[in-house]
Amino acid sequence: MKVFVTGAAGFIGGSIAAELVRAGHQVTGLVRKPEQLQDLASIGVTGVVGTLNDRDLLIAQAQAADAVINAASSDNRAAVEAFIDALAGSGKVFLHTSGSSIVGDASGGEGTDRIYLEDQLPAPTADKAARVAIDDLVLAAAGRGVRSTVLCNTLIYGHGALPRDSVQLPRLLKQARKSGIVRHVGRGLNIWSNVHIDDVVDLYLLALEKTEAGAFYFVESGEASFRDMSTAIARALKLGEPQDWPLEQAKEEWGYEMASYGLGSNSRVRGERARKQLGWTPHRPPVLDWIAGDMLRA
Repeated sequence: MKVFVTGAAGFIGGSIAAELVRAGHQVTGLVRKPEQLQDLASIGVTGVVGTLNDRDLLIAQAQAADAVINAASSDNRAAVEAFIDALAGSGKVFLHTSGSSIVGDASGGEGTDRIYLEDQLPAPTADKAARVAIDDLVLAAAGRGVRSTVLCNTLIYGHGALPRDSVQLPRLLKQARKSGIVRHVGRGLNIWSNVHIDDVVDLYLLALEKTEAGAFYFVESGEASFRDMSTAIARALKLGEPQDWPLEQAKEEWGYEMASYGLGSNSRVRGERARKQLGWTPHRPPVLDWIAGDMLRA
């Protein structure tokens, strides 16, 4: 199968692209910088230089491919519109990457008992309304003859194929190494569902082959509080107990979006559809075991 992957030099996209090649697919990847072409070549991917705003390029690549995987951005509506227009009536697969901060509550590090299911999503907050509208646009493309699917990832851990590090936990690790103190937002009682990158990749490949049009999947295999994860990081680094960090101070280090949603919110979800409909069976180590045993691996 010929597959076009955006964000092919990124953590998620690069990991997916590398596994697609290993599975025998022919992969073309979008990158922003010419120097990233060599990185793609190292994993067997043909690179194309451009951006998500290059509508004509996106349409041409989508029409030349058998399937499209958007792993570059959850928030670029113009790119999604270009892909849907290119694929309309073709019956081709379009996998779009979203993130479970769409149900984040920006609690400032406090916990919650609220868990969201794939068919029971809340109305989005003002901060997340545009992302949810893009997800809805992708799902609606099923009515235009596209096998369109949204994969809504939770906190991803593990080591990637090109960039080694993911998004959230490396922020905690970098801050700890810089300051000698592991910190979490607020009291760190907030909980995120999570999943290992290798399990994520498994699901994308299953969805490429088996997804129904208009499907929405939460991608998760467990959950943990940030206090438990920061404690595990502190032990791995042989530092003292983690410290609470007021949200306003955390924003100075990580910025509004990352501090409020990526590290300071609850995002508790359950992903049953991928297990039941696609036969997805995540089996990599839970996040606390991974932090203890593999996070610091060179």
